[in-house]
Amino acid sequence: QPPGMAQEAAPVLLVVLARLVSSTWHEGSGYYAAESHTNEVYVEEAPPEPALDYHRVPQWCATLNIHRGEATCYSPRGGSYRSSLGTRCELSCARGYRLVGPSAVQCLPNRHWSGMAYCRQIRCHVLPAVLRGSYVCSAGVQMDSRCDYTCQPGYQLEGDRSRICMEDGRWSGSEPICVADMEPPKIRCPDSRERIAEPGKLTATVYWDPPRVKDSADGVIKRVMLRGPEPGSEFPEGEHVIRYTAHDQAYNRASCKFSIRVQVRRCPVLKPPQNGYLSCTSDGNNYGATCEYLCDGGYERQGTSLRVCQSTQQWTGSQPLCAPMQINTAVNSAASLLDQFHEKRRLLVVSAPDPSNRYYKMQISMLQQAACGLDLRHVTTVELVGQPPHEVGRIREHQLSLSIIEELRQFLHLTRSHFNAVLLDKAGMDRERYISPISPDELFVFIDTYLLSEREAARRAQNGDPCE
Repeated sequence: QPPGMAQEAAPVLLVVLARLVSSTWHEGSGYYAAESHTNEVYVEEAPPEPALDYHRVPQWCATLNIHRGEATCYSPRGGSYRSSLGTRCELSCARGYRLVGPSAVQCLPNRHWSGMAYCRQIRCHVLPAVLRGSYVCSAGVQMDSRCDYTCQPGYQLEGDRSRICMEDGRWSGSEPICVADMEPPKIRCPDSRERIAEPGKLTATVYWDPPRVKDSADGVIKRVMLRGPEPGSEFPEGEHVIRYTAHDQAYNRASCKFSIRVQVRRCPVLKPPQNGYLSCTSDGNNYGATCEYLCDGGYERQGTSLRVCQSTQQWTGSQPLCAPMQINTAVNSAASLLDQFHEKRRLLVVSAPDPSNRYYKMQISMLQQAACGLDLRHVTTVELVGQPPHEVGRIREHQLSLSIIEELRQFLHLTRSHFNAVLLDKAGMDRERYISPISPDELFVFIDTYLLSEREAARRAQNGDPCE
């Protein structure tokens, strides 16, 4: 090969090798780098000076990223070119953080921003300790943290009870102090009240709310004491004073009181009927009380038996009478006669051979003198005197027929030959027999000891003996 041919081929080879090396533009980096796309050929050459094409490069400066903040950018080339040459960014921080550095930066031709800034957390200074007190903060010394102050027992707070860390890094308000608590707590009792006793009772169940108590110092009430019955108690008729006493932690105390008045609605007091008496429930004339009219033995009730005291304070019905028991002697048998006295009267049947009998005269004389005591014990005397056909039988002024006299003698086994007497109880049972005159005192002791019903005994104990 001629030498001239070799010299002409060399430039051609260099051109081919140069085309095998591609040049790459790294956007935003400011330099070119030669990268080999083959493992066989590598040619290193110095990069030329960058050709600053401001229009072709969208990212000229590094992307702004502010921790806890935000950059609002305006590019002359539009919104897609936030880091291009000439872009201006306004910087701001999130709530609770303060911007340190310029509030706005600009992308310069040297590929750097015109300044640096960052967001620092807003913090207030540590609050000083409070003498005889303390505070608790919700978020330390950060912004919006709230610190609440309290004082030791026996001391009250003067000044702000709480302080808040504000956006300018200062605490709101001013520092409070704890001073000795000399003021008693404030206590307010419920209102006084009046209640009507419940039907048939002399009491009323009364409820109330506890008193409202507040301490002017630290709000702490050590104890509240009640003097009087608890809420929900039964209160009798009349006025009752309820007292409450409150103590704070400094042992200051305050009291309040209110009254409860219980009223019993009452009807006029009923008078017992003549020859009778009343049996009443509850207190006898209070609202709801019921009174039963009862007649003495030998008397029968005419009219209403029960009357009730109403809420209008008036009685139902009207007053009945106790009329003497009507004895019917025009009956067919002794049994029919005795039935009239069943559960009403006791019978003392006196038998004698003739009206002049000494025992008979003595017995009738003693019974006549003790008429009050006999009536008090519901005893009716039956006399059977003489021999047929002139035999006489009577109950007070009522005459008995001969046939009934005969039946009574046979039923009670009473002989006509000598004096004898028999005492029947209210059930018609033979309870005691006598062959000689019985003194009223002896008769009364026997009746009072063995024959009185519970109701009769209670009435005797209540009223005593009106015959004395």
